[in-house]
Amino acid sequence: MTRGRLRIYLGAAPGVGKTFAMLAEAARARERGRDVVVGFVETHDRARTAAQLDGLEAIPRKTLVHRGATFTELDVAAVIARAPKAALIDELAHTNVPGSKNAKRWQDVDEILDAGIDVVSTVNIQHLDSLNDVVRQITGVPQRETVPDEVVRRAERIELVDMSPEALRRRMAHGNVYAPDKVDAALSNYFRVGNLTALRELALLWVAGKVDDQLIRYRADHGIAGTWEARERVVVALTGDPEGDTLIRRAARIAARSKSVDLLAVHVTRPDGPASDGEPAALVRRRALVESLGGTYHQVVGDDVPRALLEFARGANATQLVLGASRRGRFAQILSRGVGVTATALSGSIDVHLVPHEAVRGVRGPARSPAALNRDRRIAGWALALLAVPLLTAVMLAFAERLTLPSEILFFLLLVVAVALVGGRWPALTAAVLGFALLNWFFTPPLHTLTISAPENLFALSIFVLVAAMVSTVVDQAARRSREAARSRADAEVLSTLAGHVLRGDAALPSLLARLKEVYGLESVTLLERDGDSWHVVATAGGPPSTSPGHADTDVPIDDDLVLAVRGRLLDAADRQVLEAFAAESAVALRQERLRAEADRARPLAEADRMRTALLAAVSHDLRNPLAAARAAVDGLRGTEVDWTPEDREELLATAGESLIKLDRLVSNLLDMSRLQAGVLGVTLEPLAVEDVVPQAIAELGPLRERVHDGFTGEVPEFMADAALLERVLVNLMSNAVRFSPAGGQVVISASAYGEHVEIRVVDRGPGIPPEAQERVFLPFQRLGDRQGVGLGLGLALSRGLTEAMGGTLTPEETPGGGLTMIVSLRRAS
Repeated sequence: MTRGRLRIYLGAAPGVGKTFAMLAEAARARERGRDVVVGFVETHDRARTAAQLDGLEAIPRKTLVHRGATFTELDVAAVIARAPKAALIDELAHTNVPGSKNAKRWQDVDEILDAGIDVVSTVNIQHLDSLNDVVRQITGVPQRETVPDEVVRRAERIELVDMSPEALRRRMAHGNVYAPDKVDAALSNYFRVGNLTALRELALLWVAGKVDDQLIRYRADHGIAGTWEARERVVVALTGDPEGDTLIRRAARIAARSKSVDLLAVHVTRPDGPASDGEPAALVRRRALVESLGGTYHQVVGDDVPRALLEFARGANATQLVLGASRRGRFAQILSRGVGVTATALSGSIDVHLVPHEAVRGVRGPARSPAALNRDRRIAGWALALLAVPLLTAVMLAFAERLTLPSEILFFLLLVVAVALVGGRWPALTAAVLGFALLNWFFTPPLHTLTISAPENLFALSIFVLVAAMVSTVVDQAARRSREAARSRADAEVLSTLAGHVLRGDAALPSLLARLKEVYGLESVTLLERDGDSWHVVATAGGPPSTSPGHADTDVPIDDDLVLAVRGRLLDAADRQVLEAFAAESAVALRQERLRAEADRARPLAEADRMRTALLAAVSHDLRNPLAAARAAVDGLRGTEVDWTPEDREELLATAGESLIKLDRLVSNLLDMSRLQAGVLGVTLEPLAVEDVVPQAIAELGPLRERVHDGFTGEVPEFMADAALLERVLVNLMSNAVRFSPAGGQVVISASAYGEHVEIRVVDRGPGIPPEAQERVFLPFQRLGDRQGVGLGLGLALSRGLTEAMGGTLTPEETPGGGLTMIVSLRRAS
């Protein structure tokens, strides 16, 4: 029996319309004559979703009793017995009621698929197993119902049902997702804009990865080796040479010409190549540059560099390849076309860019390889070659009558191999040539002459020299590769230490220099900086520091003014390459420390300047109006030109009183702001409940309290706050909200727990604040449009300062459907 096909509607969050889309597609399939039934669909009392069920046959659910409660679940046997062409089964990640045959609904679906029935289902991105911890970190809500990623990936079709966070929150506010009594709590917790944006990105990236997998599989199944330009990808080849920066920036400019272009940098290492195939320090810097430009760095191993580059590019479905112009001279290019020309010839549909650079002007000769063996072994090899060969000749002359020429050649060959194992190539070649001469003179007829009468003897001696040369070369190469492998392993360990240091965030200079001293067993490591004509120590680790580059055993210039100086022993060239990586990281750590210090110094100055500007604005704006009104009222009462009626006198006195109250409140706010800036505001934190603070704050509003609605639902845990300060914050927020709400409109105050915090939300339906102005309104005496009665004055600045003094935050958020929500977040009591 052919297994049924699975189709899934995937969404970022509840309410985006997965079930609605599934039912709409089922209605269209029914109109085309397809046999479709409803196995299990949950409408959640959404009228438009329920309306889509009209005309669709529904399989009766089975009833289960668990702990005295009755539940309904999908009847798998009934669906299989009905044998439709397709079945609609909602909520793939659902956990079945205990007592069901299967623990999870996706297992029920698997049985139905095995019966040859197609299944259409739905799932949210937060229910995927691999994303469970990520979703919990984002939303603070653990997901107990999950489905293995592989189950979803096996689906023949995955349809993404997408909706912007703002549109989903509007649906929530209009009651199209949850019941009205649950809307405020949902909007305050799980359905925040940030949460929904992050979940939407997860869903889009997961589906994009699925689409990429499908494309790769399709190309593999159909044997398509060519590049499909479904998406631009630019690959830049790096060698670790100085032109790498030029190539990376050129590739980045090519990638920047279009949107959503991937930049990939690749370095090809030969499997039998030298350990210095690309300077480690240079490659570390290139990798940092690539990642700073939004690209990714890759390293591959290949015998044939052009083919390895093209295989990587085709595997990544790249459309363009950026290479540096060849450094090789004209004669060398005659012998071998080089990487650039070869890659261009084999590129096919991939565009190849050959970028000129400064290094092309000169031809770089091959670097001289270091000796494969150490000095003692080379001396021993020469001694063995010059002494053992004559000694062997003397011994063999004593037994000349018993030996034949082939036996004598084998003895000499054995000696040459021994010399090669001890001293390497050149002592072994010398022993081979000397052995050839002695064999010819003493053991090859005619004796004691260099003439060889028999051709087979000449052939045997020639083979002896050739085999000796080959064996000595192989032994020398093996020793060289062994030494290079050991060096490569040591360099890798050192660079791994450096990478771990960076990833852990141990960017402090003393820590970095101490790590370098420990790795190389040095006496001291010092970072020096030029100060005019002298040097001064920036940071050091170990014993007495080097006071100048000339006093160091090894120094590595970082730039014109920075040098890394080490004492203790001389480092060879390979160690110096790794040392340069540490030097580059030291310069980065120094810059970071100085930037942090500069930011710390500038922060108080900026804050003082901001406060000075705010106070001047207060004097010129908010202080003037109440003073002028009070003075006018008092002058009018004192004057004798007008005979005021008792009602007029009462009104003038009321005006003067209100103006003085405003002035008193403003001065109190200014004093509190000054205390906040000076850090002398008294704050007493204690565990509080919502009932301890909110009713008193509402009562402080006076006549305005009639327009404030208490929207608390459920139990809210205690939080840490100062009761008097929090009451003042809430009074400011609620009075502002009432002031800007439409006539007769209600302001809602609610509270809920979110992770380790408790949030108190003040929600209005007024004109709201543009996103770009939401932070500006927290500046003291900042008024939108600078119009009287429109701004928020000092109240919000003081409210945020008081909230932060209690260890909380005050943030604005757009109210779904219009308006502004102010959120006071305070730490939960333990």
